[in-house]
Amino acid sequence: MGTKGREIVGLDVGKLVDLLNKAYADEWLAYYQYFIGAKVVKGPMREATAAELTQHAADELRHAGLVADRIIQLGGTPLLKPEEWYKWTNCGYDAPSDPYVEAILAQNIKGEQCAIGVYQKLLDLTRDKDIVTFNMVTTILSDEVEHEEDLQAIMEDIEVMKKHYK
Repeated sequence: MGTKGREIVGLDVGKLVDLLNKAYADEWLAYYQYFIGAKVVKGPMREATAAELTQHAADELRHAGLVADRIIQLGGTPLLKPEEWYKWTNCGYDAPSDPYVEAILAQNIKGEQCAIGVYQKLLDLTRDKDIVTFNMVTTILSDEVEHEEDLQAIMEDIEVMKKHYK
């Protein structure tokens, strides 16, 4: 990172890099959870759900890229081995062992809710201390909130279908 760019970060850069690496691990695990969930999902609204999961997977991969870039800008190194993701993750990984659409949606809603909490804490930490990271986190947090809403809307549609088409 440039000297002046590092100077303007008003907090412990090493601590921030560690927190970003935890978020980086979360993004990769979320990417795979969405990717594989879209492949195996079964049940009502399967196609709509798979399409939504595929879009969310692309967003999570984009987030991983943004976070990796910021880690590097801060003079750190993004996690280099996938096995490190499990050691660093905040939110974990829920394998879609039950491919039923509602189970997949519930797993991913839980993941989005965790991500929202992670990015809210990063927002609070970087506010007025690191505007570059703050702006990146704001963008990602906005996506995560939208993802939760998208998944909950599909879940609500399935509930409506079940009530009206018995």
